[in-house]
Amino acid sequence: MRRWFGTLAGRTTAVIAAVATVAVVLAGLLAAQLVNATAVDEAKKYLAVEADSLSKQTSIGGLQDLRADLLTHGARLAQISTDGRVTGGGARLVDAKTVADVLAGKSVSTSVNGPQNTVVLEARPLAAGGGVVLAQPVSEIRAAAAPLLSRMLIALAVCLAFAIVAGGLLAQWLSRPLVRTAHSAHRLAAGERSVAVAPGGPAEVVEVSQALAALDAALRTSEGRQREFLLSISHEIRTPLTALRGYAEALADGVVSGDDVSGVGRTLVAETNRLDRFVRDLLELARLESDEFRLELQPVDASLILRESWQAWQAICVQNGIAGRLELPLGPLPVRGDGQRLRQVVDGLLENALRVTPEGSPVVLAAYLTGSGLTVEVRDGGPGLTEADAAVAFERGALFARYSGERPVGSGLGLSIAARIVQRMGGRISVRSAPEGGAAFVVELPGIPAGSRQT
Repeated sequence: MRRWFGTLAGRTTAVIAAVATVAVVLAGLLAAQLVNATAVDEAKKYLAVEADSLSKQTSIGGLQDLRADLLTHGARLAQISTDGRVTGGGARLVDAKTVADVLAGKSVSTSVNGPQNTVVLEARPLAAGGGVVLAQPVSEIRAAAAPLLSRMLIALAVCLAFAIVAGGLLAQWLSRPLVRTAHSAHRLAAGERSVAVAPGGPAEVVEVSQALAALDAALRTSEGRQREFLLSISHEIRTPLTALRGYAEALADGVVSGDDVSGVGRTLVAETNRLDRFVRDLLELARLESDEFRLELQPVDASLILRESWQAWQAICVQNGIAGRLELPLGPLPVRGDGQRLRQVVDGLLENALRVTPEGSPVVLAAYLTGSGLTVEVRDGGPGLTEADAAVAFERGALFARYSGERPVGSGLGLSIAARIVQRMGGRISVRSAPEGGAAFVVELPGIPAGSRQT
């Protein structure tokens, strides 16, 4: 039972029952007041009509014929003689002020508060002298209305029971689609995918169902990409591991000796460096996606950083027969960022460009100031990227999975790392077609106020 009250249906039913109970209690109290007040008003009207009728009698003797009818309605009849004496069944309900007013020729319509009860009283003077009085205690009037009030309370109790039952059914109906949605969410949390979420119920529940279906689709897409990325990385790591194991076994078995040892050693070093690059990229990406990654954002001169980076890569351009070109304006390029991380981004983009650019084609490193800050471009004359490639270029392993085996590729993590670093520095990175025929990676970083620039 406690568990049921903890559900949405249980709580909704409890709230409906509480509200219905309060409403019925208030309606009952109001109905009792209205019934009693109406009964008293009707009794007053009846007594007034009868008193007016009795006042037209020519003598007190003629009043006796109406006594039975008055007693049937619970009214008491009393007569006031010309000397002020009060006689009859209602004599004890008549006060002295009423007697004086009637003897003075006045009609009286009032309620007299007695020691034990309130009395409704109607008195009229008679033409022959004296007067007639009709009186009835309020308690008797209310007692006469009690059966009607009891029936009303029974009706209210039936309405209360119906409201509680209807509320419980309504709560079950409202909570059923939400329970189905919660069940689907539990299945998603347990690792199940492509879970059908049946729409239905109120608009809010339908919206939750649609959001859950969208989450299911996003999880399938994300997990699919992660699976492809891990498969690609596993395959790429297995290649140098196979080479390392083969050469290591050859050395252990003495198959390689003499002058061949130095060549094998160079191969082992190259494959080890390749593995190291994979591990470093994975660690760097993990740090970027955690809260432990920190940047030292401060004013720096990007021109110095870009010239140092180009100087390091210029020799590789010459070795590979690539027409390298540096396009920087004269003077400093102030930017707010982390100099070391900016160098890392530029080195990564240049490495990618040199890897895919054929001999004789250009690679350009350019930078210029804009109204909002600094723009850095790395353009190449390689095969370029399609619009579909550009849409996923900065997702980890996306381009690696597409072009592994077709063109030279790295670990599949470099562009993802560059994008995250640029975002952490408050900038953005994009890719488009380059005038040189290949791809142009564009980094936009925020500038700094002129008064705080460093050269």
